[in-house]
Amino acid sequence: MTSTDSQPFLSIKDLKVHFSTEDGTVKAVDGLSFDLARGKTLGIVGESGSGKSVTNLTILGLHNPDSTKVEGSIELDGEELNGASEKTLEKLRGNKMAMIFQDALASLSPYHTIGTQIGEVYRKHTGASKAEARARAIEMLKRVGIPQPDSRVDNYPHEFSGGMRQRAMIAMALVCDPKLLIADEPTTALDVTVQAQIMDLLKDLQQEFGTSIIFITHDLGVIADIADDVLVMYGGRCVERGPKAEVLRAPQHPYTWGLLGSMPSLEGPVDVPLTPIPGSPPSLLNPPSGCRFHPRCAFADKVEGGKCAKERPSLEIMDGRGNACHLTDDQRREFLSHAVAGKAH
Repeated sequence: MTSTDSQPFLSIKDLKVHFSTEDGTVKAVDGLSFDLARGKTLGIVGESGSGKSVTNLTILGLHNPDSTKVEGSIELDGEELNGASEKTLEKLRGNKMAMIFQDALASLSPYHTIGTQIGEVYRKHTGASKAEARARAIEMLKRVGIPQPDSRVDNYPHEFSGGMRQRAMIAMALVCDPKLLIADEPTTALDVTVQAQIMDLLKDLQQEFGTSIIFITHDLGVIADIADDVLVMYGGRCVERGPKAEVLRAPQHPYTWGLLGSMPSLEGPVDVPLTPIPGSPPSLLNPPSGCRFHPRCAFADKVEGGKCAKERPSLEIMDGRGNACHLTDDQRREFLSHAVAGKAH
């Protein structure tokens, strides 16, 4: 079964990912839903421990089935992945869906050349010969901007710079022209100039291949550059979702306000102080009741009856826009200007 253009290429519905540990059950993802259209980019943003990476590792089936319980639906191009066999997932990984990991040096094998590692993926999914795989590796290295690809194909990962290793990872991910690319903070360890080059490369390759991209980051500045839509995660749940321009210019959830308030702005007054979000992300072994952000929220006491601590706010999506917060629309309009003053992007 293949989806039509009007249907989402990737559809996640009520996804729950729980890990069994000696200390109890970790509710890493707890009821997450979103869609991703063909050729579009979804930016998933949130602090460490919010469930971003777990969500996307689960899409690829990269979890330990002995200690992980996965509920909900993961539908890729009309095919259900939750409950699919390992053989089915192996055919899809690297071929129809691929992932760029955060630390390229840790993800690449130090014992094999860059060309061998890229070629191995190509051979596995196409049955190509070693010569054909080498030629394809050279082609991909050239496509991602590696200079002298004919000779650099025989280099080992430690002989590449950080930016070149990340480009090699992108080449490996794209060698079989996957239709879904998951990028897990691929620019975090790179300097600003190389970050910009990698972002431009991803956008160019997306136009060339028509790839759908999930871009995971904690940096809203990166999201502003690459994403079409934004999903904000906190404590294993989605707290806000919508088109990039709307989320960044008129955020609706206090957590998103906090993320924007902690970022410097080139457009606002230079004397606006950065405001960190107080406290720490919640333990997912024993998460707070109600809204998981309420212990850190400066506006929880504005909601009558202690509702934030008692009742989980629902996430209602209208025209692709929604937030999970008990504040009224009037309260949000009143508090927004104070929460992210001078931080609009």
